[in-house]
Amino acid sequence: MKILSVVGARPNFMKVAPIIAAVESHNRQLGPSTTGSEPIQHLLVHTGQHYGDLMSDSFFSDLGLPKPDVHMGVGSGTHAVQSAEIMKRFEEILLAEKPDVVIVVGDVNSTLACAVVTAKMSFDTTGARPLIAHVESGLRSFDRTMPEEINRVVTDHVADLLFVTEESGIRNLRNEGIASEKIHFVGNTMIDSLLRFRAKAEESRKLEELGLRAQTGGIVEPYALLTMHRPANVDNAEAFREILAGLEELTVELPIVFPVHPRTRRRMEEFALQVTGADGSGRNRHGLLLTDPVGYIDFLCLMKNARIVVTDSGGIQEETTCLGVPCVTVRDNTERPVTVDKGTNVIAGTARDGIRQAIRRQLKGSTSSTIPELWDGHAAERIVAVLSQIRQSNLVQA
Repeated sequence: MKILSVVGARPNFMKVAPIIAAVESHNRQLGPSTTGSEPIQHLLVHTGQHYGDLMSDSFFSDLGLPKPDVHMGVGSGTHAVQSAEIMKRFEEILLAEKPDVVIVVGDVNSTLACAVVTAKMSFDTTGARPLIAHVESGLRSFDRTMPEEINRVVTDHVADLLFVTEESGIRNLRNEGIASEKIHFVGNTMIDSLLRFRAKAEESRKLEELGLRAQTGGIVEPYALLTMHRPANVDNAEAFREILAGLEELTVELPIVFPVHPRTRRRMEEFALQVTGADGSGRNRHGLLLTDPVGYIDFLCLMKNARIVVTDSGGIQEETTCLGVPCVTVRDNTERPVTVDKGTNVIAGTARDGIRQAIRRQLKGSTSSTIPELWDGHAAERIVAVLSQIRQSNLVQA
């Protein structure tokens, strides 16, 4: 059986790495006398939606990912341009490789584009095409203004195998009429990566570089961690400034480390928000310690040692829940409600007063958390167990 996995952006790398490791483990366990299963040939395709060392290459190194079998090199662009270019190039790859299964993960443009191309593919006159497996299915913010929500919904409705990370995903898919036999509750492969590399993150020297720890293993100066990249937050100058105003109290209490996403940095320059202080501290006029984007291991180190994390990222909501680190999400909703219901996450909105109140609440330690069901480091193994039952004869008939 041949499986082709697609990655395109930073969150994809953490979700696919455990699947590749689980495929390798599956193949090692097969012996000459093994029956009922078969070796899996795995191909990794990188669309290049995120590119360069800070946004892509370092993640491959940190996660032990193999070099992609195919690198499409699509690069950036508008949603339409980027998705169209991915679709054009991915069609050629499908026709050349003819995989049995295409795995897409998460909710980025690469996920949607490759799922749609596969759904419309026909290898022969019978109409046979690969099965589409969507890892991280069923998550819903119920906010169609989010590009990611469109990607999630469309991908789920063309997929054949829907691998779910939390119980809300099962309910959402059933409410949308997805057949129960397609839905598999397996856990969270992003958490698989986190649990695997959590100890290694302590080898990072990022805290020392930022002056937050004198020596490895020493006492860490309390600090906050900030990430922002969503267009609704950073593409509008008024909205961006409102969020920064909501962080003013926190900047008085803690240094805020801010690894800046490239699109966010462009907007900061455009809105004149990147003026460093006259004291030479490296902090901008809003009290933020700006850094370039960091690799997975360095970021995991920053996240697990932070006093509090403020973010608009979906995946970070999950990771902080697993780590037990208080999280404030500067959005009006979340597609990951388990991080609020059971985890460490608080939804603050994007108004300054709501952000301030959420931060105060989190710093007081008024939230309790438990690890969500099946976030145990074995989600990828469950996925491969399902996939290993698939045979060539299971190709979908159009």
